[in-house]
Amino acid sequence: MEENVRERLLPSQPISVYLDENLHNIKVYTNNSSDVIVKPGAVGQNRIAVLMCEGMADTDTLAELVYNKLNTLGNQDPMKPDELMSGLFGEYLTAAEQLELTTLGDLVLKMQSGFAIILVNGCARAIGIGIQGYKTRGIDEPSSELNVRGSREGFVEAVRINMSMIRRRIKSPTLVFELQQLGSRSNTDICVCYISDKADPKLLENVKNRLNSVELNTILESGYIQPYLEGDGGWFFSECGTCERPDTFAAKLYEGRIGILVDGSPFALVVPHLFIESFQTLDDYTQKPFYAAFIRLVRIIAYLITLFLPGAYVAIASYNPEMLPSSLILNLAAAEQTAPFSLMVECLFIHFMYEILREAGIRLPRPIGHAIGVVGGLVIGDITVSAGLVGAPMVLVVALSGLCSFVVPQNYEKVVVLRFLYIFAGGIFGLYGLLLVSGAVIIKMCSLNTYGIPYMAPISPFSPKASRDMLIRANWKCMAKGDVTVQSLNGADKG
Repeated sequence: MEENVRERLLPSQPISVYLDENLHNIKVYTNNSSDVIVKPGAVGQNRIAVLMCEGMADTDTLAELVYNKLNTLGNQDPMKPDELMSGLFGEYLTAAEQLELTTLGDLVLKMQSGFAIILVNGCARAIGIGIQGYKTRGIDEPSSELNVRGSREGFVEAVRINMSMIRRRIKSPTLVFELQQLGSRSNTDICVCYISDKADPKLLENVKNRLNSVELNTILESGYIQPYLEGDGGWFFSECGTCERPDTFAAKLYEGRIGILVDGSPFALVVPHLFIESFQTLDDYTQKPFYAAFIRLVRIIAYLITLFLPGAYVAIASYNPEMLPSSLILNLAAAEQTAPFSLMVECLFIHFMYEILREAGIRLPRPIGHAIGVVGGLVIGDITVSAGLVGAPMVLVVALSGLCSFVVPQNYEKVVVLRFLYIFAGGIFGLYGLLLVSGAVIIKMCSLNTYGIPYMAPISPFSPKASRDMLIRANWKCMAKGDVTVQSLNGADKG
């Protein structure tokens, strides 16, 4: 019988005037879930019921804000149901977040979001009172974006706490938060953040259209919706950036970008994302400009080393050894003469083993993971060289490229795949293959233009005003002479 009733119930099902029917429908609609708590009562000779989800609402606030007020109304003169409902909504109960609900779907959604629901017999509407009290992780330092100087706060899993951290940093009436639900089953809260006088209306509309096109049953992390916010290059190049720091997120909003917060994830999304941003950190803006320029140069050099060193080593040692000093050639020949495989196979093998060790260190418990990473690296590196499977120079190349890959962690996924691609190209075609693949990758990067903003801006096309915060960061006195937004970059679609 209940199966047939549940099939007839829809999210748009209006609330009935009969309390018993509403309670029965809610019980059937939620499959008689054990966490749905119903507290019946009476006010002014009217039967009422208070509903909540166990663990989602703050019971202390519920007692103080709802039960105490209802108890004081228990001896009131008889009132009509609609009169009582209007009094509860406008006079008797005062809450910061108070909603009028008319459909069964809205009622259940708000109840499962931490609202207390009040139903009155004879009234075809309900009151939702926001008393969320579910447990959340405390605000802590972000794990992936550490800094030397600046805030130690990072986003948490609760979207409303993240909104408050952004509001603390941007106390402006032009900062706008727009909440919506995505996921037909999870009904995950998604918050679109932007500064109305900075963000381009066309960019905002584009982002909203992409979010509305998301057709997922469940959204448990921001990575679920990230592919919908990326264009043709999203399969490989990150046209949608991630952020774990509220101060960095606020800085992106000042530049005219659109931010997306996802409930349940400490990683926010920012669009559009530019290539040059991977080499910028918050510390660059708290240190002296000359040191910030030096550190950015170090990051770029480390990025080039981790990307090209293995492939270039394989290409030069295999096809163009005359490019190396004679003493180095003799040392390489002595180290590789006992190895049974070619340089390309050696390089692929040792890189593959390195990725296995890294993955094992991440997935295992932290104390064990560190031991696996250190001991495994030493043992495998020493044994492979002693057994003659891999030459010592190759282990050094892999270790150096692996170390440099952590200098720019945002690009690690792309670096790993491109590194293997360059090793194949260098091992088969030599330097010609390496340069050919590199040229194809650069052309693809320069052609990306997802939101009307070139992915390689302000490098290509070059923007003189934006270049003051590219490789060399100007001091704050110079940067304060005019804001630079993403839509003001050369090559951006300003139509």
